[in-house]
Amino acid sequence: MRVLLLARYGPLGSASRVRFYQYLPYLRAHGVEITLSPLLADEYVTNLYTGKRQSPGFLARAYLTRLRALLAARQFDLIWLEKEALPWLPAGFETPLLRTPLVADYDDAVFHRYDMHPRRFIRALLGRKIDAVMRHAALVVAGNAYLAARAEQAGAKQVEILPSVVDTSRYAPTSPSHSNSFTIGWIGAPVTAPYLQQIQPALAEICANGAARVILVGSGHVTLPGVPLEIRPWTEATEVADIQQFDVGIMPLPDEPFERGKCGYKLIQYMACGLPVVASPVGVNQQIVEPGLNGFLATSPEEWVTALQTLRTSPSLRTQMGLAGRVKTEQFYSLQANAPKLLNLLQNVKRRT
Repeated sequence: MRVLLLARYGPLGSASRVRFYQYLPYLRAHGVEITLSPLLADEYVTNLYTGKRQSPGFLARAYLTRLRALLAARQFDLIWLEKEALPWLPAGFETPLLRTPLVADYDDAVFHRYDMHPRRFIRALLGRKIDAVMRHAALVVAGNAYLAARAEQAGAKQVEILPSVVDTSRYAPTSPSHSNSFTIGWIGAPVTAPYLQQIQPALAEICANGAARVILVGSGHVTLPGVPLEIRPWTEATEVADIQQFDVGIMPLPDEPFERGKCGYKLIQYMACGLPVVASPVGVNQQIVEPGLNGFLATSPEEWVTALQTLRTSPSLRTQMGLAGRVKTEQFYSLQANAPKLLNLLQNVKRRT
């Protein structure tokens, strides 16, 4: 089976890395020939996170390269697409170019970028674009039920849920910390770091008098008054070791449409490393976190303080919850458990098209 992979980003793009690139060794070992053609190279992601302006020429070349890949796609058995082929262009331009059987993958509510855009012109032109791509696909792979429901409403031919996962041979528990300082950890990107502001009062209360500290990985510059912060750059080589230094992993989110489509990836990273988690009860977080078993769900500042204080004062509870989270990750959110499922989905599409 020959597959053209049209990812949005190169390996530095977290969504592309998690939803596509980490599966490649397994798929290739099972006879799948995969040709990579990302829309935006790692240069784009680097510029995005460092605040450097993207060159119009760079973007023009990226779209031209993508058009060439689409025109040559008939030589493949399948196109494996991340979200959409040509962002910000109408479906009427894009879908006629997707003539090879299409598997479209979604790990966030990208459709809300268009249908909830503040400009009426964008909503009118692109508001139903992702729905059209979903209808056109032979298979839509969704990272959670919220995204799957949108694909079903759009009239997709087949919809399957495949969560975002980690390689549990890389992400592993380590010995519990014996530090006197309780460490609250967060990992992500500058675009999601603003979510931390909603729990700043709770973090400041927990950290009062040196009782705790907060490590942020990949956030970029963040200011949380009253919260002792250690901000670390993200690298693929160090992300696991960084998480292993946390005592608890957190994932605050506002309860908004776009956030309901998130796949809870950072929770899965924490749990794979044997950590308890505290998260907002938004979207798939409510399925990943089992309150009292592998962590806590918290909405109000008081609930966040109670959850973190409970974990701060009970190392044995942290260990117990961390073990439960690790088991759940291995069963439901591991590369090892989900790679065979993905292979089967791709093979089935080829058989029937």
